[in-house]
Amino acid sequence: MGAVHINARDIHYTQLNEQIRTIVARGGKEIILDNILGQRFIGDGLRGDDVTITINGVPGGDLAMFMSGPTIIVHGNADHAPGNTMDKGTVIIHGSAGDAVAHSMRGGRIFVRDNIGYRGGIHMKQFMGKRPVLVVGGSARAFLGEYMAGGLLIVLGLNDSAPVSERGVGSGIHGGEIVIRGSIDERYLGVGARQVPVTKEEKAGFAPILADFAASFGIDPVILLEADYSRIIPSSARPFANKYTWE
Repeated sequence: MGAVHINARDIHYTQLNEQIRTIVARGGKEIILDNILGQRFIGDGLRGDDVTITINGVPGGDLAMFMSGPTIIVHGNADHAPGNTMDKGTVIIHGSAGDAVAHSMRGGRIFVRDNIGYRGGIHMKQFMGKRPVLVVGGSARAFLGEYMAGGLLIVLGLNDSAPVSERGVGSGIHGGEIVIRGSIDERYLGVGARQVPVTKEEKAGFAPILADFAASFGIDPVILLEADYSRIIPSSARPFANKYTWE
């Protein structure tokens, strides 16, 4: 079966997602969705490491939620919470995305070329061999990496603005790491977060991810690979321990 094209103009998201599932169930590996405008839940729970969905337009909320395997490429912006609790796979967004990107994500990769909204990477987690990755090419809003329990979150600030310039970065973080190109003002750090320089060895560890991100969007990788970075990591495994009374 070759590539399957769907003109999604005026199609309700329920019917659209039923069509996508039917195509995949029948062995379809490549689906191209044209005229997407706000349809929600695209790719949710979908399985298949060799399935690729190309979206031309702006998908609605919870894109790729619970997805395990496929690749979704968005030629446009995305609404809130793409990659919500995603298990495996790749989401590449040629634009910006809304709030709660990668909410509770537990595996796979999300690349956002431009900016994201509030609470990006909230509750990201990892287990054994699964380590989720979120890379943001532009900037992120407040409470980035809130309650983060695992994974890797990188913000590059390639849009001529600071990667993050709002409060609550890493608030309640108790696992994983946030990597910033350059550094952020310490006053923006949240409770339980601390900022440290990135060593050469640590940078070598995430350099392949930077190269993949650059290749996804036609960016010169040298800009990323030669830059200095800082890490925001947990200062404690229990950042809110003093909020509780123990008998």
